[in-house]
Amino acid sequence: MASIHPTPEVFSIVCPLLFLAGFVDSIAGGGGLISLPAYMLTGMPMHQVLATNKLSSTCGTSVTTLRFILNGLVDLKLALPSVIAGIAGASIGSHISLMLSDIVIRRILIVVLPVAAFFVLNKKIFQQEDPAAAARQDETQQAPSKKDDWHPARRTYVIAALAALIIGMYDGLYGPGTGAFLIIAFTALAKKDVKRANAQAKVINLTSNVTALTVFLLNGQAAVLLGLAGAAANIAGNYLGSGLVMRRGARIVKPVLLVVLALLFVKVLTGS
Repeated sequence: MASIHPTPEVFSIVCPLLFLAGFVDSIAGGGGLISLPAYMLTGMPMHQVLATNKLSSTCGTSVTTLRFILNGLVDLKLALPSVIAGIAGASIGSHISLMLSDIVIRRILIVVLPVAAFFVLNKKIFQQEDPAAAARQDETQQAPSKKDDWHPARRTYVIAALAALIIGMYDGLYGPGTGAFLIIAFTALAKKDVKRANAQAKVINLTSNVTALTVFLLNGQAAVLLGLAGAAANIAGNYLGSGLVMRRGARIVKPVLLVVLALLFVKVLTGS
């Protein structure tokens, strides 16, 4: 299928949906579940859809990540090994994606939905941490016992790096749900509260987005004009949503994720 020339109608479809995707992504990490189908509605071939979606999401995620960093929610020391692993994973995934056919990439969508739904519907995953428990945990981490003074930190670094590598590979290959899977990794495995988990996830997600986008651009796969228009809408949604999540935390994360998954389910049922 040949590359499309965006019309006003195409922009009117993509931009509102990309705004919603940015808003959702900054809160729950599942914006790709909206933005990717939005670009699919244009009739572009899947590789171009993936590349153009990466262009838009990279811009929006950059804004959200910066806001989290400026608000002190990102552990930059923890982020360093995650960034390195994320670059490696996304590079591998995006090269694999370029070797797959359109129909294979579309079928991956059907696999993603039940996996994401299983984790999102687990009530323990996005449970907001009790402030008193968080304070006790901080005290424990600040004054660890001699027996295991290095184990918690090492475990967190290992989990972060592995999550960045594996989920970054998935992001390079396909993408939707990457932020949500990273949040799950940090909350369920690394035991981070949902705000900080979201912030750490954004750093990794930004890294994998930039890496995959670079690979796609070098292969001439992005519809740049449409992607930049979508990016502007995505940035606006990300900016609004990131401020909301910093104020309300986990209470809004799960409902938004469920809405995203419901939209994707409708998309799958009606035929992608």
